[in-house]
Amino acid sequence: MYHYYVVDAFTERAFGGNTAGVVLLEEKEFPYETWMLKVADELRYSETAFVRRQDDGVWHLRYFTPRAEVELCGHATIATFALLHSLGLASGPCRALTLAGELEVIAAPKVMMQMAKPRIISTIEATASVYDAVGIHGYEPELPVQVVSTGLPDIMLPVPSVEVLNTLQPNMEAIAALTAHYEAISIHPFALSDDGYTAHVRDFAPRCGVPEESATGTANAALTHFLAAHAVIAEGEHSFLQGEAMGRPSTVATRLDADGTVWVGGSAAIVAEGALLA
Repeated sequence: MYHYYVVDAFTERAFGGNTAGVVLLEEKEFPYETWMLKVADELRYSETAFVRRQDDGVWHLRYFTPRAEVELCGHATIATFALLHSLGLASGPCRALTLAGELEVIAAPKVMMQMAKPRIISTIEATASVYDAVGIHGYEPELPVQVVSTGLPDIMLPVPSVEVLNTLQPNMEAIAALTAHYEAISIHPFALSDDGYTAHVRDFAPRCGVPEESATGTANAALTHFLAAHAVIAEGEHSFLQGEAMGRPSTVATRLDADGTVWVGGSAAIVAEGALLA
């Protein structure tokens, strides 16, 4: 029997932010992948994290969508370490072992996690097809459209305004085909703002079984690197508002260090707990 929790990440209140399943494991080895995938499909959240203690302060995490295993998930990591902290199992600096590498995580009411080394993977020259896929036609952005990764590759897509962002009409079939073609997890449209947030964002990942996410840690970390690479922002703390169009507003905090390291984090609310009997 395993205990599982439902945790809303990137929010201080239940029923906001982005929901993740978290399954606590006691064994030295993970269960079969097929079982973990079935659990993720049963819980039906965009990602479910399976976590086991590797050593003092060291935790091994694996992440599953309802369709497949992914190397890293920001909001599920935030949810996991907020949960571990609330249960008295982790506090302060910890290490998270993931398929994307070993990451430093600060376990606290506001969790901050170090992302993998950021990199711009490619520039998309045929931008019209990407904009068509989200319902924007004839727009020529000042910033490039690029595939960027801080652990997972996502397509950074600048859009003209917050109003345009919130009225996008995405074609999920086209987005799934494009993300497959460019070997990306999602399309991450963003609009720069001057209302206290660095940008407002949305995230579409239908290829992974997630039409839209209300908070995406890895993609906003990648966006932080993207904006810094194009001299839009400098080092320091930044914040992104996501989930407005879904009625689940989420605040994703990031920090850009002088050496280019990107951190992402936020608070989380534990909504429910239960036991897996199968």
